Amino acid sequence: MTVLPADTETRLRDSFAAQSLMTFAGAQVESCAFGRFRIVSPIHDDMRQQHDFGHAALTFALGDTAAGYAAMSVMRPDQEVLTAEMKIQLLAPAKGQRLIAEGRIIKAGRRLIPVEADVWADDGDKTTHIARLIGTMVPVDIPVAAT
Repeated sequence: MTVLPADTETRLRDSFAAQSLMTFAGAQVESCAFGRFRIVSPIHDDMRQQHDFGHAALTFALGDTAAGYAAMSVMRPDQEVLTAEMKIQLLAPAKGQRLIAEGRIIKAGRRLIPVEADVWADDGDKTTHIARLIGTMVPVDIPVAAT
């Protein structure tokens, strides 16, 4: 993995910390590198569905976010990304105490960035691959703060 410059990693971590949904979920950045981003999140009781599995919405949110930050890791400092489209394949129930999501870029394009992500459920004794996401991110310019 290619290590990110410190200012890029700080920018990604600060942006991630500003996401209220990720804060609500208790998600944290586990690692980031050029074109890769890994998130871990507990599966709180209020984020489960009726069969006591982690809700698919949490799985999707983590996978989409990991893929988005993987794409953002290759952007200029004055750019971020927005999801243009994202498909999810749910492979198994989210059984366990936490989810792990890892996003990757497929190609660092100037106008479109194809991405993918995998999500695993960790129950302490076993880690199960529960979802695969594939989608497209679009770079967007962000206003630079006046000094």
